[in-house]
Amino acid sequence: MNKVRVLIVDDHPVFRQGIRDVVETDPQIEVVGQAADGEVAVEMAYDLTPDVILMDINLPTINGLQVTRKVKAVMPETKVVVLTGYDDAEQVFHALRAGASAYCPKDVTPESLVKTIHSVMNNLYVVGEKSMTHEEVVYWVEEKVGRMAGVPIDDADEMFVPLSPREMEILEHVTRGLSNKEIAHKLGISHQTVKNHMTAILRKLRVDDRTQAAVYALRRGWVRLEATASP
Repeated sequence: MNKVRVLIVDDHPVFRQGIRDVVETDPQIEVVGQAADGEVAVEMAYDLTPDVILMDINLPTINGLQVTRKVKAVMPETKVVVLTGYDDAEQVFHALRAGASAYCPKDVTPESLVKTIHSVMNNLYVVGEKSMTHEEVVYWVEEKVGRMAGVPIDDADEMFVPLSPREMEILEHVTRGLSNKEIAHKLGISHQTVKNHMTAILRKLRVDDRTQAAVYALRRGWVRLEATASP
């Protein structure tokens, strides 16, 4: 039986080594690589084609949600387990939107983490300690996030549309305090295009204005605080 090939993505070397030590206690799991930032993670995923990626969200260069989207677009069979300290229902929702199969807090027990890896390899979704089928996880999102935010149940398909790479890029600039005009100039697109993207961002995040969107992104580790400072 082939081993489950795992890539670990986190910018803290001690944490990465600890996770490696944990998962390799299972003789059926092999760690094939470690990455400390988002862009390197994408390159390593393409090169190594791991079965499972253990993914932090708050990463240098590009965040874990963006890495997940990029990897899943090219390698849909690769499973992503988000392993992060940002633990709330809406963050789970965004991870699932991006293509993750599981979401675990960083204080997950070793036994649970190993079990999660095997569960996603069996095409299950895992949130915390609960394993679910695709239908069950859609219902979970509707219950935990949809109703809480006032989203009608029949909007489930729309709920699973993630921020696009361009929307995430614009949101990063918003957190740095750039105006729509400044963002348009920086990205070489029209002012109206930026406004259209901002409208989509506010709708998907269910917030009222750009300030709330920036706070939302920062609180969930989508943009690193040190990266928001002006050069």
